Amino acid sequence: MAWTILIIVVIVVAAFLIFVAMKPGTFRLERSTSVNAAPDKIFPLINDFHNWTQWSPFEKLDPDLQRSYSGAPSGKGAVYAYRGNNKVGSGSMEIKESLPSSKVLATLDFLKPFEAHNMAEFTIVPGDGGSVVTWAMYGPRPFVIKLMTTFVSMDDIVGKQFDEGLANLKRVAEG
Repeated sequence: MAWTILIIVVIVVAAFLIFVAMKPGTFRLERSTSVNAAPDKIFPLINDFHNWTQWSPFEKLDPDLQRSYSGAPSGKGAVYAYRGNNKVGSGSMEIKESLPSSKVLATLDFLKPFEAHNMAEFTIVPGDGGSVVTWAMYGPRPFVIKLMTTFVSMDDIVGKQFDEGLANLKRVAEG
């Protein structure tokens, strides 16, 4: 009887691990909002890391957040590094592509609470009386992240922060 239970447990665990391993190897998360402002008014808020303190939801998670800026003052080559509490962790971002008033693409390297290397992409599309801003994050999904996201939705956690950030960006750009 004990061997039967052990075999069943091993089969269930193996099946679960196979299920996790078969999840897609990459992810993409994105949110969009309409902003009643021209792209050239929104773009500098994203393209210059110094302006992120005005709207990024991650900036408010740690009042003692340590920031450093290097490279170009804004646009391609601008680097932002941060170190904060357990809610923020530590890491850096570097703008790799900057297309005036339309797109910012940056590497996003998390070091703590866990290591991950992703891309952050902002697009601004002009529309009737304003712009549509999209904030996306994408990258590889290693086994540990596949396992974690089996139980916790990345969309629920990070998506809410993106929604908050875009609402803040909208307020600042329209203000």
